[in-house]
Amino acid sequence: MKGTLLALEGISGAGKSTLRDRLLSAARAEGLPLGHIGQFSWLSLPATRTIVHLRSGRRAATSADAMQAARRDLELHGRYNLAPALARGHVVADRLTLSTACLLALVHRLPVADCVQQLAEVPAARAHVTILLTTQPALCHERLSRRATPRRFGEDPSTAARLADLYEQAAAAWTETTGLPVRRHPCTNDTDLDGLTTICLARLLRAPLRTAPPQRSTPL
Repeated sequence: MKGTLLALEGISGAGKSTLRDRLLSAARAEGLPLGHIGQFSWLSLPATRTIVHLRSGRRAATSADAMQAARRDLELHGRYNLAPALARGHVVADRLTLSTACLLALVHRLPVADCVQQLAEVPAARAHVTILLTTQPALCHERLSRRATPRRFGEDPSTAARLADLYEQAAAAWTETTGLPVRRHPCTNDTDLDGLTTICLARLLRAPLRTAPPQRSTPL
């Protein structure tokens, strides 16, 4: 069996986790097999060190090192996390390739389209369906200000606005590179959330759970 990979993308506070949880609940009610997964694999210690630095706004030694770490982590994610999860049913990812591309572009001041193109070369981690939540940065900041947790890199208003622009560029580059569409929707209120849940659930219900071809063993 091989399911559909649905990626939820957008800046912090856009509503990704809320939508993910609502979608998981709706899928259970429908008897639809739907798992969830995060952005990174955390399976390579050197790559993890670099990614942790990037997530805190610190650059790697070079932009090539940063990209290499992101690629390595994504390859491991696709092989050891995503592929097994998709063999059990559909999967929703709370952030994935577009978010990593935007992080690389933001921290190392790289063209985000180049980052998308390089990360899209990892086919095992390509989302079949991508939803970009375009909730306004001001509303996202208001939501984040109500959380008890400390603010993280990228959540201040000016950086969030920059990231929102990078996501738009990344979405366009993703479609140009892969031919796969990105659906853009705000998540500003319960009506938006209900509509997005319906859209995502309907897409997954239409998606067949395909029988995966037998895997040929490869020497270690």
